[in-house]
Amino acid sequence: MEQQNRRPSEPAPEPEPTPEQLVCSRCGTIAEGTPPTWTCSVENGVRHYFCDACARANIRAIEGRLDSDWW
Repeated sequence: MEQQNRRPSEPAPEPEPTPEQLVCSRCGTIAEGTPPTWTCSVENGVRHYFCDACARANIRAIEGRLDSDWW
């Protein structure tokens, strides 16, 4: 019903992730399942997942174990 009230010029809302989907902590990309090219980082006891594009762009910081706040 929410889409019926939307004006034609408005973009469609972003889909909400389900519990089975991963969301990139950097760019918000949603993936189904666990893609083998994504990176998982544990920072302060919290898991953060990064898509392959964000992981590639920040690989040196990830390997240096810098918190994602620094990159």
